[in-house]
Amino acid sequence: MRIVFMGTPDFAAASLKKLLTEGFDVVGVFTQPDKPKGRGMEMAFSPVKDLALQAGLPVFQPEKMRDGTALAILRELKPDILVVVAYGRILPDEILALPAYGAINVHGSLLPKYRGAAPIQWAVLNGDEFTGVSTMYLAHDMDAGDIIYTAETPIGEFETSGELFDRLMEMGAELLVKTLRAIEDGSAPRTPQDHAKASYVKMLDKSLCPIDWNQSPRAVVKQICGLQPWPVATMELQGAVYKVFSAAYTDTKTGKTPGSLVSAGPAGIEIACAGGETLRITELQAPGKKRMPAADFLRGHPLKAEP
Repeated sequence: MRIVFMGTPDFAAASLKKLLTEGFDVVGVFTQPDKPKGRGMEMAFSPVKDLALQAGLPVFQPEKMRDGTALAILRELKPDILVVVAYGRILPDEILALPAYGAINVHGSLLPKYRGAAPIQWAVLNGDEFTGVSTMYLAHDMDAGDIIYTAETPIGEFETSGELFDRLMEMGAELLVKTLRAIEDGSAPRTPQDHAKASYVKMLDKSLCPIDWNQSPRAVVKQICGLQPWPVATMELQGAVYKVFSAAYTDTKTGKTPGSLVSAGPAGIEIACAGGETLRITELQAPGKKRMPAADFLRGHPLKAEP
């Protein structure tokens, strides 16, 4: 089965690597055009392009998908199926219809929940206990195609989006292999999504960073975990804004206003939350400083509890 792979970031590169390791016939790779990166703004390859070039695969980076260029390339490649993983482009219907087996996708949620961008991060931000990956047939509407397989996993109470991303990246690659083999032998299921149960999530931005202490401690923990590695939760404390990387629950009760400093010591920085509960910040980053445990920060920057 001739496969054309379409993807761009690390999440996609893991799937491409798995296909190559398992001996699938990848005849071409599409990835987004090179972009400037870093302080020097030098042009950088995507992780998928790096891997494809190392494997000696032909790489294509069309600027547009609807001007006929991509379609012409695909007609030359004659794929039996398109595998699309975090490509970052919407494929027009004529491209989806070209391969005999259509186009399939790996998505980082249990569809139809969390269609759209950043499904992994929003599963953490929303405090979900479980999430997973889905393989599906691509359709005209975004993330609305028939589901082939899903794989579920629990989310750790203090697991960050970055950590969950790494796990789902590998799970997605495994599920993709299972999916392709089932399509090859004709055993792949095809289950229409229940569109009435669909939910959509947006991309993250820095407006989500400031911690709202008028929430439960768990909601704040999920905000801290969900916004890592980017854009990172922040808190304002005694006139300065800190990035917050980890926290711990406490048994403390307080009558202080949410957001107030309750205590500061070797265990961390304790802040009042909703309902008289508190949360202890255990790792943070001061402006212009390195990320560090709260205890280390407090040695050089002692804080006094507010009355």
